[in-house]
Amino acid sequence: MLKNLIDGESGSLIKQSYYARIAHEATGERKQALETHLINAAGLAAGFAADFSSADWGYLAGLWHDLGKYQQDFQRRLNGEKISVEHSGLGAVCAMERMPQSGFPLAFAIAGHHGELADLIKGGTHQPKPLKSRLTENTPVMKAIKEAGIIPEEILERSTPELPDFLTNSSKVNSAAVQAHLKRSGEMWTRFLFSSLIDADRLDSEKFGEPEKAKLRAQFSAILELNRKLDEHLEKKVVAIPLHLQDSEVNRARRDVLNACRLRALDLPGLFSLIVPTGGGKTLSAMSFALRHAAAHGLHRVIVVIPYTSIIEQNAKEYRQALGDENIIEHHSSYDPQNRENGNETDIEKRANLATENWEAPLIVTTSVQFLETLFSSSASRCRKLHNIARSVIILDEVQTLPPGMLASILDALQELTQNYGCSLVLSTATPPALLERPNLPQGLKNVRQIIAEPEALAQKLKRVNYLWPESDEAIRWETLIDEVAQCEQVLVVVHRRQDARDLAQALVACSLKHTVFHLSALMCPAHRLEVIARIKERLKLGMPTRVVSTQLVEAGVDFDFPIVYRALGGLDSIVQAAGRCNREGRSKKGKVVIFRAPSKPPPGTPRKALDVTETMLRARGGFEPDSPEIIEEYFRRLYLTHELDCKNIQREREEFNFATVGREFRLIEDGFTESIVVPYEDAPARLNTLRQNGSDRKLLRSLQPFVVNVYPKAFKNLLDSGYLLELEAAPSLYTLRVGAENLYDDTFGLTAGDESTSAPALII
Repeated sequence: MLKNLIDGESGSLIKQSYYARIAHEATGERKQALETHLINAAGLAAGFAADFSSADWGYLAGLWHDLGKYQQDFQRRLNGEKISVEHSGLGAVCAMERMPQSGFPLAFAIAGHHGELADLIKGGTHQPKPLKSRLTENTPVMKAIKEAGIIPEEILERSTPELPDFLTNSSKVNSAAVQAHLKRSGEMWTRFLFSSLIDADRLDSEKFGEPEKAKLRAQFSAILELNRKLDEHLEKKVVAIPLHLQDSEVNRARRDVLNACRLRALDLPGLFSLIVPTGGGKTLSAMSFALRHAAAHGLHRVIVVIPYTSIIEQNAKEYRQALGDENIIEHHSSYDPQNRENGNETDIEKRANLATENWEAPLIVTTSVQFLETLFSSSASRCRKLHNIARSVIILDEVQTLPPGMLASILDALQELTQNYGCSLVLSTATPPALLERPNLPQGLKNVRQIIAEPEALAQKLKRVNYLWPESDEAIRWETLIDEVAQCEQVLVVVHRRQDARDLAQALVACSLKHTVFHLSALMCPAHRLEVIARIKERLKLGMPTRVVSTQLVEAGVDFDFPIVYRALGGLDSIVQAAGRCNREGRSKKGKVVIFRAPSKPPPGTPRKALDVTETMLRARGGFEPDSPEIIEEYFRRLYLTHELDCKNIQREREEFNFATVGREFRLIEDGFTESIVVPYEDAPARLNTLRQNGSDRKLLRSLQPFVVNVYPKAFKNLLDSGYLLELEAAPSLYTLRVGAENLYDDTFGLTAGDESTSAPALII
């Protein structure tokens, strides 16, 4: 290597310019000096890391991240030579040499900035090389470059900072628990440094290489302006309520909720709970709290985290009406960007697309999967947005849906965000889970303040249904249930399984009720479900006969308003959520929720354990009011006792700084648990043809998400073995129904061969 650095005849150093990148344009080459890029990235990363008291550390990450580009081989590669050059490991070596005791976080971030964070030592199949191995390999290379005197002294010898206070043990207690907590805090901090570096590096590269694209970024309304728009929208909604309904019990309660949210918005940042029964107006009230709270305390953005895409679609529409399309950034798999794929996107649409990369917008609407997996991801592209979570208001909607098996790591991370990253967190729900710290939940949340002072009293004000519990321990016969439902003009039936929903809907159709029967399940693609939901709402509004049979997907966020709801006995939270689709607007004195014992059981895992807990409480209490916050609290306490709350040992892996392992293991939707099939609904075939013609394209693939159905592995194998599926050449591992099998997707029931218990019919050619 030294031969490439030193003039062989004179032995003197060759004076050379070093570059970070070269842009090839019609007018010629443009080169970015390496030192310029390092200083630019350092400044940006410092600004990002300042939000979590780590500006000096962010600066060093940016300053040292591309030291490996001072290699002659890398400069040759820039000039077109087809050679592979490891460059990200050299800055990691520099960090460890300068800070042997505290340099690991920087070393992890720098070494992973072109791919992902690694494990410290162990590594694994399909994972990056462990950090310690990278350091060992790159130490001789770094030594040679330093000896050659190539890197400017002011870069190498930049002064090193102290660790932030929250990473030092200021207490006199030095227990194993305290040490484990500090390790996990350091692990989370490393991710935030990594994120700051990734975004800084990519933004500076973009500014140099794609300046027109860079100009589109971060042009959104300020938080104060968004708050003003929301206030105006809420005033218009009040005026639009018919006079005879403005003083109804429901609307008075909704005003009380909004006023409480506005009042408590002035409280100091931290943890809050918003316990409001379904139909209490918490969607816009929570947003009013968040915007006012952000404005009062100088927080940068509001992030709304929602478990189901069906709720996102509904809530995002409401936010758009209030705040304008240009200010809402949706980031989830089912968002359809097809209208932006034809090259004629407006600047607003382009800006929104860019904002999904790093969440720089003031209002983000995303899924629990996207948000929570980002907190534990090792991927550079996914972690890029992490630093922008700092100093945000986070609304965790339907917080009761957090998976019990991951609860220990999730609660730990949420507490970190509020304690060390300037976040305020709103736990929003109608059925509050038992997430507070207590003897048998030591990892529970601390210092949570209630926005609604008396949630029990509010629950009574908004009580709009009577619950009818099953009178017998025997399961109901489906024929009996069908007879009862057929007698109802407008009714919703919620069952455990997709097969049950299809069978019941088909039986109702057979009762000469075809044009009044609707079916909803996850065997219908998202676009199909949305269209059916819209039709159901319109029929309910017009008072038309409407009988709906659905799986649990309607239980959160789908604002149906039925006079009667039938719900299969299951988890108490699910029963209450189903009841939220009954008499939602309080049009009658009391709606009716009929709970029945189904012949089938819920799926294994949490749903079946939830049923067992409800059965236990029912035997102990007899009939009771399940929507009481006190009863719900008891239910969740019992439910969590049936689970291992860290089923993948995520906390231990975090303490050992095994980032790649944590990123692989922390999955809210298990890899392999379901398989994806693109179904022929609406213009999905046309989009597939475009994909086949153009080849693999991330945006085109994303445009197919509204037409994807996920099925269990046995059902997938059955379909594949029967010759129904065709793998897409442009997107390996993604399948569609082949020619002749399109009839397997039904306009009423969706994918009719998508359950494990369903055998595949003969292929029609």
